[in-house]
Amino acid sequence: MPRTSRPITVTLGDLQERVEVRVKSGAYASASEVMRAALRALDREEAALSGWLRERVDEAFADRRPNVPVGEVFKRLREHHARRSKADRNEEI
Repeated sequence: MPRTSRPITVTLGDLQERVEVRVKSGAYASASEVMRAALRALDREEAALSGWLRERVDEAFADRRPNVPVGEVFKRLREHHARRSKADRNEEI
């Protein structure tokens, strides 16, 4: 059966030792197997993050509260920062 992938070179730096430890432990047969497992784990992590982010966006769009104009948001942030800075200065005294 013909090969469906081609070899690539990956520079792992400090991660190389971690790959070797996994192969030497017998948990993986080769460095390629470790890398395939790592990519599958990364795919799962990205899918979970994407799902979480999609839920947050959907919640935001479904929120019926009125939008807050950007100028008002920054005004509130400046006021909040000023109060915190003043409180911090008062604590130092």
